[in-house]
Amino acid sequence: MPGSSIPEPAVALGDDPRSYALLLSEVYDATMAGGRSPAKPRLVIEESWNRLLGKGIDPEHHCPPDVDRSGLDALRQSSGLMAVLDDIARGLESVLADGNNILVVADARGRVLWRSGAPRVLMKADRLGFIEGANWGEAAVGTNAIGTALVSRRAVQIFSAEHFLRSHHAWTCAGAPIRDPRTGQVIGAVDVSGPAATVHPTTIALVDLVSRLAESQLREAHDRTLNQLRAVAAPILARMAGPALAVDVDGWVAAVGALPPHHRILLPHNITPGRAWVPALGSCDLEPLSGGWLVRPVGEDDALAASTRATLDLRDPNAPTLEVAGQFGAWRRDISQRHAEILYVLATCPSGRSAPDLAEDLYGDRSRVVTVRAEMSRIRKQLAGVIAAQPYRFAESVEPDVRYPDDMRGFLAASSAPAIRAARIN
Repeated sequence: MPGSSIPEPAVALGDDPRSYALLLSEVYDATMAGGRSPAKPRLVIEESWNRLLGKGIDPEHHCPPDVDRSGLDALRQSSGLMAVLDDIARGLESVLADGNNILVVADARGRVLWRSGAPRVLMKADRLGFIEGANWGEAAVGTNAIGTALVSRRAVQIFSAEHFLRSHHAWTCAGAPIRDPRTGQVIGAVDVSGPAATVHPTTIALVDLVSRLAESQLREAHDRTLNQLRAVAAPILARMAGPALAVDVDGWVAAVGALPPHHRILLPHNITPGRAWVPALGSCDLEPLSGGWLVRPVGEDDALAASTRATLDLRDPNAPTLEVAGQFGAWRRDISQRHAEILYVLATCPSGRSAPDLAEDLYGDRSRVVTVRAEMSRIRKQLAGVIAAQPYRFAESVEPDVRYPDDMRGFLAASSAPAIRAARIN
């Protein structure tokens, strides 16, 4: 392809955005027609176009992206991005202040998880299918800041005719990948998009900075989690004669006793308290800790671990607590009123409760399943192995016990949950 390469947007847009857009359009038309181009597209754009042309994707016909909202809440919970969503929004609020752009956060596959912005820009995005639940991976909708940032693993700005699909040429977008600081794996992307006329050359730098800050926040949050787990596990490990270690819900090691150092272990899928095989350690007894697991390698002739007892102390309406006692030790944590309500309901319903059931128990409204699932995701992460799902219930190896106040009229006095009000009457 003859001619010099197109300069980066951060350089060209500051001079003459209209001339730059016209040049991009000429390059696009020539490239897609297989003709002589006046200039070479930027390398990141050329590589993206080549990938898409190689797949036989037609740049002239925009097929609405695949949209699946049925599992959107689960995708949000499992993305690892919820903890930094507010930080991302604060970091980019200046870009959204004029009402010309929208903020989008997507998962590692390009699925749009959250978006925010002025209604008039959101309406324009709706017409492209740029909505929550939509797949904006590069293979799905062509060159764009979300999909191309995920593929190239770098911050990118896509202006006007640099988009592969002609229907996207009225837009500009800047996106950057977000990596899990523990593994280096890309777990999502942050994007700012808007009409092409609103493009600003510095947006990509700000988006990239915010994504790096989000990674820093994730690292600090993980360190806090491990420190909290270490504080719970330390006295238990000190009392144990044999080897053991404490890990968080993802297998990252917080503390080790009488074992060589480990950075991370692979936990069984759908882990529950009891005996299980753990790679690199062999047969192990697993016991829930606050925010993780106690893992003790055992000999084949050792007895199975005893069941775990979870005592929900609701005698003081202002200070509900949960104490979990297993074969190797016990730990106790203060819990919120909402979590006290949930644990009470599950302790008194051994067969379990579905999300609509819990919504009725807590809010008197069976439609509030999204709120319930968000709460259950938090509580299951904090109480790994104690609460099972589908339906929500105490795990089979966990024996719940509820301690009530002497006067049930004061039972969780500040609660307005229907299930709690019914317990006071009964």
